[in-house]
Amino acid sequence: MLLDTTVNQTPYAIAKLEEAARVVKQAINELPLIRKRLDKFKDNKPKAREVYGDLQQQYSRLLGALSSAALSLMEMELTDEAEHSVKLGQSIKSFNLMTPDYTKLCAVLSGYLSKLPIAESKTTNASVIGRLMNVVKMGYYPTDIDSVKHIARGIEFPEGIAANLFDPCCGCGLALRALAGENDCNTYGVELDGHRAEEALERLNRVGFGSYFRSRISNEAFHAMLLNPPYLSIMTEGGNNTRSEKRFLIDSLSNLMQGGLLIYIIPYYRLTVDICRILCDNFDDLTVWKFAGDEFKRFKQVAVMGTRRKRQDGSGLVQGLAALALEPDSLRELTDLPEGRYQLPATTKRVDLFKGAEFNVTELSEQLGKSASFSRLFEKNKLDGAAKRPLLPLNLGQVGLIGGSGLINGLVECDSPHIIKGRIVKENRLNKEENLNNRRELTSTTLTETRSNKMIFNLLTPQGFMSLADYNNANADAGGGEYAAA
Repeated sequence: MLLDTTVNQTPYAIAKLEEAARVVKQAINELPLIRKRLDKFKDNKPKAREVYGDLQQQYSRLLGALSSAALSLMEMELTDEAEHSVKLGQSIKSFNLMTPDYTKLCAVLSGYLSKLPIAESKTTNASVIGRLMNVVKMGYYPTDIDSVKHIARGIEFPEGIAANLFDPCCGCGLALRALAGENDCNTYGVELDGHRAEEALERLNRVGFGSYFRSRISNEAFHAMLLNPPYLSIMTEGGNNTRSEKRFLIDSLSNLMQGGLLIYIIPYYRLTVDICRILCDNFDDLTVWKFAGDEFKRFKQVAVMGTRRKRQDGSGLVQGLAALALEPDSLRELTDLPEGRYQLPATTKRVDLFKGAEFNVTELSEQLGKSASFSRLFEKNKLDGAAKRPLLPLNLGQVGLIGGSGLINGLVECDSPHIIKGRIVKENRLNKEENLNNRRELTSTTLTETRSNKMIFNLLTPQGFMSLADYNNANADAGGGEYAAA
């Protein structure tokens, strides 16, 4: 994965934690008021149902905020605070909204806010920010190859069909090459860094140079996609910041064919509700597998796997998928992924369009070498190497023009062999005409300049060198006549 430097001044985890804290604070203020309004309309059932709907909406937002806060605290490596957020959310799920008095609930939530590492609570410290900013610097972290091999073991490749594999952030191409293994695969990657892209060309069939978001790639052309994006903020065309792992997922899923396999590698705390909604709307058979051993302790990465289907409403599955991120210890490791767990589609597919954002000579030369149309364009015409005979004898003017153009240029085999070279040069001629009156007196002089083509033939004969020239204006016969005499 490539880490970009285009990030907000506030680390993402802190920004999301502060956003969650605002929702909790709003719930503390709003929940008791809405509950009191409900009592006012206890005799008005339609109005009471409307107010109760508002109460449920505020309650749902509170639960979502606690889950979001837990993920941010996990990213900050504040384990105790994250566990407290999870347990608090589970406790509030059993809270009866019809309880008349919300005082105890609001007190618990206020105490929770006071302990969060946010600006308002004065508990944000340099060590928390330092840990977060360590990953903001420009860096390249390749996907663990052993983990990729475990993933490859869980894939059943189609027999007799070359599977198209795609990596939008391919780095040096090691991960995608490991995923392909010894199977019959066509490997395609895109890499932002030019040096790594050059290296990837040695391992992959095709590599697009530059940003994936400015590349042009066929839709629904790939049997499997290995997506391990950077985990920082990027600027959208509208000028807003968004998470790069989310934008990569949204933009690249169209490259995957229906039934194709997504392998989405992100830190487990990035499995947020919005990411889960995208996955549940577009993929079936979703499973989450954490990297094994020290690799998970170091980067906290999981592989989300699923097969693409036509987009539909998957909102009912979102909470179940998002809940997995709140209990990372319960996730299964990639070493437990069953062999052949996912099958790639047995569909032959050509990748008709694959162009990176930047021009690179290596990729261009490779593609031109494979292009039959390009070869035909420069193919030497058979007539070029064959002896040419005019259909009719040339007249003198035609012989002169041909000679002057240089086509008669070399050895002429005849009774008296000679070497001839013809050429045409420009020449100016000045004519002077005297004008006389009736008494034959000179009244004026007219000067006329004429530009003409001068045809020159140089001949090397056994008798020595000869040079013949004639003026060839509109009528070419004159030059041709002198050549004929030679």
